[in-house]
Amino acid sequence: MKISLITPTYNSSQTISRTIESVIAQNYSDLEYIIIDGASTDNTKDIVSTYQNKINIKFISESDSGIYEAMNKGIKLANGEVIAILNSDDIFDSSEVLMKVATGFNDRKIDAVYGDIKYFSNNVNKIIRLWRAGKYQENKLNNGWVIPHPALFLRRSVYEQCGLFRADFKLAGDYEFILRVLKIYQINLKYFPEVLVRMYNGGVSGNNLKQRIIGWKELKKAWAVNNLKIPKFFILRRIIFKLKQFFLF
Repeated sequence: MKISLITPTYNSSQTISRTIESVIAQNYSDLEYIIIDGASTDNTKDIVSTYQNKINIKFISESDSGIYEAMNKGIKLANGEVIAILNSDDIFDSSEVLMKVATGFNDRKIDAVYGDIKYFSNNVNKIIRLWRAGKYQENKLNNGWVIPHPALFLRRSVYEQCGLFRADFKLAGDYEFILRVLKIYQINLKYFPEVLVRMYNGGVSGNNLKQRIIGWKELKKAWAVNNLKIPKFFILRRIIFKLKQFFLF
């Protein structure tokens, strides 16, 4: 079973090497790797080219409207039965991740496999936050719960059935997509209760209060565009949900 990994990049020269190396380190051979670059102005392209003799990388560099358009480009190029997004500043937690994930899809009824993530800041071995997702229950969505997108692996058929990421979202397009596939399409999930990905804690959605406010508005928008009633005190519930992650390890 081929797994397609997609890495969106933009001016990622400081982090892209460790991301690529974590892909190369995987002990799973039936792998396709796609990097979609948003016309970086640093030397991201040069760094990627140095790895072409170690792993075959489909590389595209051109202007786009943002990360979700880049993800969509990668999905359209992907040939794998299973597709996942690995951001340009994230890494797999071990060399066994893809092998473990593949076993989860042995059951043909499973549409998606997901696990937990750890957050790091600068030093990849210094963990500052743990997102232990837990098994999905629909009512958990009302409290701000969502599957951690960097640790989510989906069959290609999910995108074919449910659609791609909405490019009109700037920060919460992954949240909207996950909300859609869970609430509207009710896909079948398998949860691995272990860390699959280490994620850099400096993502754009949490850089400052202004960005957070934009993100909160988009979280509400995600419910609205899917004709779903926004839960009471949703943003407060979401904040409490995230704060708990700092005390789980």
